[in-house]
Amino acid sequence: MPKYYEYKIAGYYLYFTSYCVIECMHVHASDRKLTEAGSAKFFVKDNGDTVLQNRGILNDREIRKIQEFIKQNYQEMYLKWSEYSHEGYYGKNN
Repeated sequence: MPKYYEYKIAGYYLYFTSYCVIECMHVHASDRKLTEAGSAKFFVKDNGDTVLQNRGILNDREIRKIQEFIKQNYQEMYLKWSEYSHEGYYGKNN
């Protein structure tokens, strides 16, 4: 389960799973188990904006902090994503 970073953002790891690389770029946020159960899921657009698909157990403040982090780091995060997937950003046809 690849993590975008080894440290937590707002108390959560940001990662994706190897079987979800058939979708467009997205970020799961989970505190410890790194499973989709209870995790939030953010689809990432090519300008760094995100679309929240699932909030999981995160509160509004945590979601905002993670969205801000993704906005600031999405290009670097995309490099990690593209090591595993040929799918692009949310809303783009490849």
